[in-house]
Amino acid sequence: MQVLFKSRHPQATDLRDLTERRVRFVLRRLGWLVPRAEVQMSDVNGPRGGIDKRCQVELRTDGAGSLVVTSVASDWRTALDKALARAARLLMRVSQRGKDPRRLRQRLTGHDRWAEATQDSPGI
Repeated sequence: MQVLFKSRHPQATDLRDLTERRVRFVLRRLGWLVPRAEVQMSDVNGPRGGIDKRCQVELRTDGAGSLVVTSVASDWRTALDKALARAARLLMRVSQRGKDPRRLRQRLTGHDRWAEATQDSPGI
């Protein structure tokens, strides 16, 4: 998995190695789905302080396209961890979407009902 890190803020660039380690750790089981992860960190309102550290994680997947998650917190590490947790949950949900046998059964049942209705009706 390729991990890209973007930031203009000097304090955030100090977290480059930590960010790469955290991304690889959080996505260790789902890494085969994500060939590329991009993390952008920015300070929303500059040196004024407050809850303004923004972390945006974009996961480029093979099957689901691009997934983007953003988190805002008072420090860089919390923003990163929140964004990665959300991204992992979203990626897990997207990967499980096609594997649910109940959904497949519902689709087949709905299709079978339609096929039976069209065969039984004399006008169609």
